[in-house]
Amino acid sequence: MPIPSLIDSRNRLASAWVLCLCVAMWFGSSPVAQAQNDAQGPVPTGMELLDVEPFDIVRFTEKAGGGAVRTIPFNFPNRKLPINPKGKLIMNLVGLEGTKYEADWKDIETIELWEKRLQAEVQKMIGEKRFDDAYPLLAILLRDYPQIEGLDQLRTDYMYRNAADSLKRGEYKHTLAMLESLRQHNPTFNTAIVLRVIGAVTDKLIQELVDGGQLEYAQKLHARLESDYPDGEISSIPKWADAFLKMATEKREAALAARKKGDMRAARALSRESYAIWPRIEGGKELIAQIDAEYPLVNVGVLQTATVFDPTRIDNWSARRAGRLLYRTLFEISGAGPEGGEYDFLFGDLEISDDRKELYFDIDLNELPPSLATANSFNVSELLMNRARPDHPDYSAPWAALLDRIEIPTLTKITAYLNRPHVVPHALLQRKIEGGVFEDKPGAPTGSYRFDLQKDGITRYIYTGTDLKEHQPREVVEIELADSGDAVSGLLRGELDVVDQLFPADADRLRQDPRVSVNNYPLPSVHMLVPCSDHHFLADRTFRRALLYGIDRETILSGELLANKSVQGCQVLSGPFPAGIELNDPLAYAYDETILPRPYEPRLGTLLITMAQQQAAALAKRNKEEPPELKPIRIGYPATDIANVACEAIKTQLSLLSGLEVETIKLPPGQTWPEPGQCDLVYVMASVWEPVADARRIVGPDGLAKSDSQLVGMGLRMLEMSKNWKDVRDGLRELHRISHHELPVLPLWQLVDSYAFRKDIRGVGRSNVTLYQSLDNWRLSSSTK
Repeated sequence: MPIPSLIDSRNRLASAWVLCLCVAMWFGSSPVAQAQNDAQGPVPTGMELLDVEPFDIVRFTEKAGGGAVRTIPFNFPNRKLPINPKGKLIMNLVGLEGTKYEADWKDIETIELWEKRLQAEVQKMIGEKRFDDAYPLLAILLRDYPQIEGLDQLRTDYMYRNAADSLKRGEYKHTLAMLESLRQHNPTFNTAIVLRVIGAVTDKLIQELVDGGQLEYAQKLHARLESDYPDGEISSIPKWADAFLKMATEKREAALAARKKGDMRAARALSRESYAIWPRIEGGKELIAQIDAEYPLVNVGVLQTATVFDPTRIDNWSARRAGRLLYRTLFEISGAGPEGGEYDFLFGDLEISDDRKELYFDIDLNELPPSLATANSFNVSELLMNRARPDHPDYSAPWAALLDRIEIPTLTKITAYLNRPHVVPHALLQRKIEGGVFEDKPGAPTGSYRFDLQKDGITRYIYTGTDLKEHQPREVVEIELADSGDAVSGLLRGELDVVDQLFPADADRLRQDPRVSVNNYPLPSVHMLVPCSDHHFLADRTFRRALLYGIDRETILSGELLANKSVQGCQVLSGPFPAGIELNDPLAYAYDETILPRPYEPRLGTLLITMAQQQAAALAKRNKEEPPELKPIRIGYPATDIANVACEAIKTQLSLLSGLEVETIKLPPGQTWPEPGQCDLVYVMASVWEPVADARRIVGPDGLAKSDSQLVGMGLRMLEMSKNWKDVRDGLRELHRISHHELPVLPLWQLVDSYAFRKDIRGVGRSNVTLYQSLDNWRLSSSTK
């Protein structure tokens, strides 16, 4: 079939358009009325070119009838127009792709290629200083038509003029980016001018960073310039090298003066600031090492300041952390074993008989501080007895039910006889030891450190022991931080030596830095919402279940807390016990994996709230009382970054449930439990490290939940009657099932927490259960790499 002539086809198209134009005139205004001779409508220009497929334009001579058509781009070799072509040109018209048309070359006046149109538009936009509009068109040219003539010059012109315009507007960062891109693309273009402007711009940028207190970023920019311009080609390099050296020298002199006065805290801070400003300062590392040797001190970044000190608190991270500095415990968990935790006996050694019914305490006071030096088998046995006396503050119901009698064979030996075997009886003896126990002042610390002061987010503890080892910290200074991100920055800048708790995502990022070690605590924390008021509806199991269905726990955990990263061991829970970190983790002996967490079902949550209201109204009607009002739910949370993020997300989701209002209340620093009547639910990050001993502390009538459920009580009693590990596992998993049904607490998730320290701090350890567990072994080596 012969290819139709384009001239004849255009005449037929023109006739059709005449008819359309008449119709448009009859019915009123129409886009047809504005049609051009080109039967394909107005030619797109400018940013409109981004919304159409590429096309070429063929323009015809006046002799051939004039006009133009848009065609599918020609497949010319290298997209170059033929020289002195003869014969006919075959083309596909835009909108008429199914048919090929031909035209005599002698009838064609010009052919405008797509890329040339883009090039012309970019040049026009550059002239009009429309650099943001020009960029996408230029990017298309660089990607699809890199061979086009004049493209390199166009790219150079774009960057140079863009930089000049940004400089005029004071946008120095953008100016620098454009000029350095220009240097990479065309290093010989106006070299003297470009380098002079880069010097002036970087001078202003460094000055802004220094004035804004962002010294670290100013130094990084200066170091990068030194690396990229090794011949000192720009003026800002030597200028700021001299300025940094001057600032560092002033700090060094101030450090020496403070050291001479005996103000070792100031001397330490100033010497580190001097080195941080200019690491090349002469004697910088040596001065830090000398001051550290004379007065070892560590700065610890914390997310929550401690206001109470108790290393046995299950619900208060800061009290447990700082309490380890001031107080020791009768038994302290030191790690995870194949079956339950591993424990250290404060006063010596413990042996358990094969039938697990006799405990042999051997007292050795050689390693104890003076505050505990008066300990003997009589007053230690008194501690054991007090935990079995219902009228004593140390009373523990499980221990009282377990203990039969105590014998004291010698001044250094104790034997405790049990009524029945117990898998970890010493886990029931995690009791804080204070000085009042052994003829000291009540509440007096028994650890090696003493509380000194707390002011403006800084808490200082001073070593008061008698056997301070070389380079062991004389002071531990805890610095409260706004969030985990500040902890990372402070650690990298050298302002902090240790950070006690990190967001999982921040921990993952920090692991990439060679100056820092990041380790996971071996035992995860269990996060839950615990009822803590007389709110009428929170006493209703149906209502509590509605709340759990209304919280998208998986999304909050993965999106808000883990920043969409997969962290082993971090998972949503279906009960109040940890699920372990690894597959077949022995720490998960209380968790029943067959009980799946309740899914996110907000519609079901709303339905259950309605049911709870109807049931309450029916009961009130029978009792001839006013139906209870569904008051707002107040959620209290400790002043930590993790709790804040989690509770705000929970509030947003629960507020979507029909008829439910939710408020969040941030508790004062160091406080993890609200005052009576202050909140209805409290966000708890619990250390449930030994479920067989901690179950009652969580869901028992005297525990966090203060549960009065008969099923929960029965489950606890059955658990405490267990004689072997099989019975313990069965009892705890039954208690898990009961808790899943009764919901004495609303389980959320477990997190694998981590701590970090600079590598110049030696002896911190890689498996600390609590941060200061190995503090006696910490050493400052003063390596500032």
